[in-house]
Amino acid sequence: MIGKSEGKALFIILAGLAMIGGAIAVVVVLFQMRPAPEQREVPTSAMVVNAVPARVADGSFEISAQGTVRPVTQTSVSAEVSGVLVDISEKFVAGGFFQANEILAQIDPSDYEAALLQAEAELASAQARLSDETARSEQAARDWERLNGSDRTPSDLVLRRPQVAEARASVQAAEAGVLRARRNLERTKIRLPYTGLVRSRAVDLGQYVAPGTVLGVTFSVQTAEVRLSLSNRDLAFLDLPAPGDESERRPPVQLIGEVAGRRGEWTGRVVRTEGIVDENTRLSYAVVQIDDPYGLMSTDRQTPLQIGTFVEARIMGRDATGLIVLPRSALRQGDRVFVSDDENKLEIRQVDVIRSTTDQVYLQGNLTAGEPVITTAIPAPVPGLPINIQQGMDAAEPELRVLPGSEELAGSSAESS
Repeated sequence: MIGKSEGKALFIILAGLAMIGGAIAVVVVLFQMRPAPEQREVPTSAMVVNAVPARVADGSFEISAQGTVRPVTQTSVSAEVSGVLVDISEKFVAGGFFQANEILAQIDPSDYEAALLQAEAELASAQARLSDETARSEQAARDWERLNGSDRTPSDLVLRRPQVAEARASVQAAEAGVLRARRNLERTKIRLPYTGLVRSRAVDLGQYVAPGTVLGVTFSVQTAEVRLSLSNRDLAFLDLPAPGDESERRPPVQLIGEVAGRRGEWTGRVVRTEGIVDENTRLSYAVVQIDDPYGLMSTDRQTPLQIGTFVEARIMGRDATGLIVLPRSALRQGDRVFVSDDENKLEIRQVDVIRSTTDQVYLQGNLTAGEPVITTAIPAPVPGLPINIQQGMDAAEPELRVLPGSEELAGSSAESS
């Protein structure tokens, strides 16, 4: 049997459980009777972005390269005869400008003038001996015919033909001596066959020089050249003359550099390619020629292109007409672009990249002219994202630069590249 104390405890437990169950029931009833929460539509704000219109290229690719201006013709001027320098032109100094065949220095000519007089005397003596031997030979022929008639033929010794041949050889040797002496006398005058500038001078007045002594260094100002390094990717967009090609296919090049703190621009042409690939850098080389770089001949140049100037070259390449050109910032990873559709929503398109530079990209496929291409970075691009393009597209639209003379070159299409 259950005692009174145990029954009382059981009653207390059951009463507590009943109270808890009742409280739970009340909570459930109240939860079910609560009013429904008010439904509010969460507004979605459009992302503000910048965009540029897709533009169709109309011109040629422009390939950039760099190089240093070098002279086409540079001479280490050396003495051909020995002697003392008795005269040096005031133009034979570093930076001196001289004309073709102008005398820059003079070696003492007295010994060579004497040698020429001696050679001319020896020639006169040899000519006199030849005349004497010729006369004797003719007289011997007449005497033979008078004494023996014409039935018998005289020998060469009788007619003194060996003596005539020896005298004629002496005349030729004396003539060669005169030519040699006259040439040595001419060599005492230091001159060059081109118009140029003096880079340096290594001798001075009164100095004795021997054959081979370096007198100075000069270079021609008629033409200069720039050696440009080009990668295989650059060559794919250029139409350069092949090694040994003598055709008139010479793409124009615009050179930009700084001389004496002033920015200058000059025009040249690619005259040849070297036809080799550097084993270390894997680069090829093209040579650009510039006529009258200093403007000393006939060209009117506001800024002379000095030898040794570092220049940036812009080479006109193949035809890029019909491609879409955009700023480099518009191209996304994976060759994609972000476009705003007719409903101002984000659209992601895959494109074919034909050429990419630090400033521009040339594309084809999936874009038409005038479509707004987004240049603003979008952290989490999702197709359909609302887009709000700022009033007016970016003013800094890409422009395809076309070098002078592009109309002279019929480039192949970009698709064939």
